[in-house]
Amino acid sequence: MARYMIQASYSTQGIADLVSNPQDRAAAVRPLVERLGGKLESFDFAFGDFDAVVILEVPNNVAAASIAMAVGPSGAISSLKTTVLVSMEEAMEAMRQASGVDYRSPGA
Repeated sequence: MARYMIQASYSTQGIADLVSNPQDRAAAVRPLVERLGGKLESFDFAFGDFDAVVILEVPNNVAAASIAMAVGPSGAISSLKTTVLVSMEEAMEAMRQASGVDYRSPGA
């Protein structure tokens, strides 16, 4: 399974709705992730450019994209960014594969 980090910013209306009706948004996202055969690892609120950071594991890119497509149009989110997470084992395999590649920079 693949892991992803989703960073989201709430719209002004989304924040107003949460303030007037506080709720556990992880409880709202978890069933969607599980329906796609995945697992919600964490859902945290954050300071900075994004209001929430979600780490999840789903079978593939299609499942990750479907989460963004389901949540995005709700109106509660003003921006959404999905990042594929690469495990250390996968990163090391990529390093090994890259070590055998003869790549020349443009103009070299």
